[in-house]
Amino acid sequence: MERTIRYIFALIIIFFGISGAVFSEELTVQQLTTPTNMDFSACTKSYNMPAENLYYLALDSITANKFEIKELQSKMGYILFKAANKEFLATVAYYGPNKSILKITPANGQYYFAPGIVLNVFKFIDLNINEQIKDIPKA
Repeated sequence: MERTIRYIFALIIIFFGISGAVFSEELTVQQLTTPTNMDFSACTKSYNMPAENLYYLALDSITANKFEIKELQSKMGYILFKAANKEFLATVAYYGPNKSILKITPANGQYYFAPGIVLNVFKFIDLNINEQIKDIPKA
């Protein structure tokens, strides 16, 4: 009896280990570029950094992804940009000391778009989160 229970537990652990590995794989290019209905929670992410630093990292990320910047305002903490013929609003909000939130939402309120637009911005920020922000000397 004990042997059977151990066998069942071993199978359960193996099953969840394998399924966890399958579900944790990164999205393919087709999944990133195919428009789908996005959940609002997938469009927001909190970071442990001051809002000003997050704003500049978001701006750098949007520029690095070659999205067209339409309007930006650093005082209010928003960036309006165009990607895949849709306009998006990236908003940085102060959440607490050394804590801030980045929301990237469609300007028209319709959450049917390619998830890669939002995920690529977040991924760039995650990769460059420890980089120091430097002033560029004027020529």
